[in-house]
Amino acid sequence: MASWQPRWDDFPAPLLQFWSERHLCTLTTLRVDGRPHVTPVGVALDLEERCAWVITSSSSLKAVHVAADPRVAACQVDGRRWSTIEGTAEVRTDAASVRRAEERYAARYRTPRPNPSRVALQITVDRFLRSSDLAAPEPVAPAQP
Repeated sequence: MASWQPRWDDFPAPLLQFWSERHLCTLTTLRVDGRPHVTPVGVALDLEERCAWVITSSSSLKAVHVAADPRVAACQVDGRRWSTIEGTAEVRTDAASVRRAEERYAARYRTPRPNPSRVALQITVDRFLRSSDLAAPEPVAPAQP
């Protein structure tokens, strides 16, 4: 297992490709008693805003849990390849944030259905965990004469 703290201007190509492919994810939030709550979601990276987005309804347990405790983890798996985002989330209700989250979601998955109670979870990424095959290739040193 490798971890990587985001340098958004120098994103490892294999990791970025993996987070751009269409994979469902799981989002782990924490219940009031500390137990994890894991649900399937779509997660969309936003390199320009330097965050990740999840769209959901304002009444969802995801939104309720994040409002009480912002710590989250989002994970996706494809065979032996996997990556987890660890960070903190904020429930965003403003129209611009919800629209941005919907646009990023649509770019990775599909246009979301209309939902008048939609909110966006904006995830500030602390680090990425990843399988070793999603690391940036190491530069090869030239052979010594």
